[in-house]
Amino acid sequence: MFSSALSASEIINELPKMSEAERRAVREVLLNIANDDPDIALCNTTARDRALTPDRSEDEDARYQSR
Repeated sequence: MFSSALSASEIINELPKMSEAERRAVREVLLNIANDDPDIALCNTTARDRALTPDRSEDEDARYQSR
């Protein structure tokens, strides 16, 4: 039986040879796989929300100052 599975080290070694679009596609698949785990999905959502908090604060400050 023929197996075409690559090892993690083989995949990692190929990444620098890929175009940005190919690496983006790989990253998207990895994120989708990770988000299937509820704990990881919650962690990603929390991190994204916290990263956006300064932007929200700046928007609220701007609205307050324009009154």
